[in-house]
Amino acid sequence: MNYTYRIYPSAAQQKLMLSWLETCRRLYNRCLRDLKDWMNSRKCLIDRCSINREYMMSLDIPFPDYMEQKRQLTQWKKTEPELKEVHSQVTQDVVKRLHNSWESFRQRGRGFPRFKKYGRYQSFLFPQFATNPIKGGQLKLPKIGLVDINLHREIPDGFKVKGVRVVSRCRGTKWFVVITIQADVIVPDSPSFGRAIGVDVGLIDFLATSDGLTISRPKFFVDLQRQLKLLQRRASRKQKRSKNWEKAQIKVARLHHKIANTRKDFHLKIAHQLCDQADSIFVEDIDYRVMAKGFLGKHSLDASFGQFRELLKWVCWKRGKFFAVVDHRGTSKQCPNCGNEWDNKLSIRWHTCDECGYSNNRDIASAEVICNRGIKKYVSDYWGKKTAC
Repeated sequence: MNYTYRIYPSAAQQKLMLSWLETCRRLYNRCLRDLKDWMNSRKCLIDRCSINREYMMSLDIPFPDYMEQKRQLTQWKKTEPELKEVHSQVTQDVVKRLHNSWESFRQRGRGFPRFKKYGRYQSFLFPQFATNPIKGGQLKLPKIGLVDINLHREIPDGFKVKGVRVVSRCRGTKWFVVITIQADVIVPDSPSFGRAIGVDVGLIDFLATSDGLTISRPKFFVDLQRQLKLLQRRASRKQKRSKNWEKAQIKVARLHHKIANTRKDFHLKIAHQLCDQADSIFVEDIDYRVMAKGFLGKHSLDASFGQFRELLKWVCWKRGKFFAVVDHRGTSKQCPNCGNEWDNKLSIRWHTCDECGYSNNRDIASAEVICNRGIKKYVSDYWGKKTAC
């Protein structure tokens, strides 16, 4: 598991970590450049070449894979002192980070690794520790020293610190660490049990549950959009790379950071509230990236339904609750009482069934349909097998 903490490095430590980030960024781009040059030198057909230019490279040069570039890194350190100033395992992780992106690209067929421009490389990793680096209210990092840390929650008993990732936020003015902890235990998957609810999300009400709970949607980005627009206008009028430009960029970054933190805090609180109410939670399997491309894209991204679903899944796992997704097709066009289907418009917000007379809020009725599908697919099968045994 990963625990995130706020750290407070001194001015000298911040300067050192910023220089490390810049060195890691240049190393990442250098390794990517070698990878692309090798591929371009073998891209053209054997009987023809480009008229404008062609990448010429000896055929004896091997493909710059992870192990090959790690060997090259050792040679680069002999001639470039800035690479030796960074911890050796940190630079090795930069090469590994690039090749993880490369392997992901090969598996998915999209998302080729891109060069990192200035300020876009925002973290570096210490992959292993021999002993616990946290002592009291301080964190000991190799070559950096003791850093004050806000240990707002203790490391659980039985867990060991496996790695620490240092993260820069708000253009180097706020620093965090993501501590990876591990315990040699097996956590079984929670079966479907107990009280079940269905959850339907939307833009009018953020969510509605099958037991009648509705939560209005807070507008995290929309409410602060006017203030953000003002700060961005002021930043655009400053001379690029000047001191005032950098100060204006920090203000913009801090406001974005505030919006993201507020949204995530709201999602976590709602997830815990749902886990307090039920033992089995069912949601729709909607691809919310499609919603973000519509005319309500700004509001869909502001609500961040995808992030909420992932956080809800994580909270359910930590609290021993059952979480599952069901088919989303036709949930708002079906009566939860009798199963009758009809074609209603989105403007109709109250569901009234002509067959059985059931009447309720449209979103709550949709959540009841989700709950019924989840019970039919998961809960009924589990309890039926248990009864037969």
